[in-house]
Amino acid sequence: MVGIGGAGMSGLARILLSRGSVVTGSDAKSSRVVLALRSMGAQIADGHAADNLTLSGELPTVVVTSFAAIPKNNPELVAAREQGIPVIRRSDLLAELMKNRIQLLLAGTHGKTSTTSMSVVAMQQAGLDPSFAIGGQLNKAGTNAHDGTGSTFIAEADESDASLLSYAPDVAVVTNIEPDHLDFFGTPEKYFEVFDKFAQLIADNSGSLIACMEDEHAAQLAERAPGTVYGYGFRDTMAATKVTPLVVVTGVELTEYGSVAAVEVHVPEGEIIPAHMTVRTPGRHMVLNAAAALGATFLAAVREGRPGDASTVEQLAAGISDFTGVRRRFELKGTVDKGPLAGVRVYDDYAHHPTEVAAVLRACQAKSVGEARSVGKSDDERVHVIVCFQPHLYSRTMKFASQFAQSLGIADHAIILDVYGAREEPVEGVTGALIADQMDGSAQYVPSFNDVAAAVARVAQPGDIVLTMGAGSVTMLGAEILRSLEELEK
Repeated sequence: MVGIGGAGMSGLARILLSRGSVVTGSDAKSSRVVLALRSMGAQIADGHAADNLTLSGELPTVVVTSFAAIPKNNPELVAAREQGIPVIRRSDLLAELMKNRIQLLLAGTHGKTSTTSMSVVAMQQAGLDPSFAIGGQLNKAGTNAHDGTGSTFIAEADESDASLLSYAPDVAVVTNIEPDHLDFFGTPEKYFEVFDKFAQLIADNSGSLIACMEDEHAAQLAERAPGTVYGYGFRDTMAATKVTPLVVVTGVELTEYGSVAAVEVHVPEGEIIPAHMTVRTPGRHMVLNAAAALGATFLAAVREGRPGDASTVEQLAAGISDFTGVRRRFELKGTVDKGPLAGVRVYDDYAHHPTEVAAVLRACQAKSVGEARSVGKSDDERVHVIVCFQPHLYSRTMKFASQFAQSLGIADHAIILDVYGAREEPVEGVTGALIADQMDGSAQYVPSFNDVAAAVARVAQPGDIVLTMGAGSVTMLGAEILRSLEELEK
């Protein structure tokens, strides 16, 4: 497994090891994930070299890679082709692992990891022990994959390289559709097309598509998709659509720790069952993700033989209410407990697309307003939101610079770092300044990691929310910001 320490690859390695496979692999450097896999029996090399193919003492039967993340001239891939060893994508391996299981797949431009994670916790609460592979680690379980004893396999269906077309879905969710990964697809039209092909796969497998009717393009997909199609969303939206409802959100009460959602589950050809769910991560988008998870797991549970009644809905809703989040999804890194900035809270989030950025920042602002109201303060007396954003990929930064500027403007203050290139080579003139220059005086371009904590200290007030955001190395800054703010002198 080339890049075995990655979020998606490491989860599949865990499942393979649980099933008794001999697993070898490599990664650019060691990490906690790599160390954990070694403790489970995997043989893993630090760095990439052709000799890594014989770590077990013999050549592997197959080499697994991510075409998006690993370059074609990787020495292990070159050696595998020279030796005639099949090279497959991670999605091909996942498809093989899911065979003969009820495949519950979560697709969409945004929200896949959170919705997948909620679905896992919901089914666990119902005692169904699903297998799962997630692109992040569940806070409560501390893992990103599990080989369960139940009949359902829950996984993200990643569209970034069209790999979601590798699967045979029984129950599938589309949370939203918005042009992204245009470095692979080329045009928005090609990006939309992959979801139509996915919907066709669902119908071909006699499965059920569940689409978010609050999203324009997901709703359009639901209206034209073949086969069995259900929708979820807020009451007014669902009343206006002809798509068969599955979960309807009838009310949301904001609380200091998130929200409580009142929902109705419309049992196919059955009754309407009311339920309540606590959604601990703030934001309207998280309420919708919870609704999607409830509907998808209900259909999967019924396929497993559970009754389609109120008891099943109650158990699943209780699991979602118990969901404490996913690492790097509005994850609290700590609170400054001393010094002039005591009470400042530092969160970390993986958002790296303008729509995701806007959703998380709106949730942060709603959280600060909710906290102010809970202690009798006015909305104007709320704490401020400071975001430290690291753009991800040069191509995405070029394409969406103005949209990023608009989304980041939701924060009270934005600190823009330099671009995290990941798999791309630097592009002249494309830096974080491309975004910061389109914003007003509440934003500043801070290219050096070493200067970020000081930049935060200059604008922060006691109790403020600081959010490190992006899909790259910005996640490492949380601890440094906390330490620096605590060391400030009055």
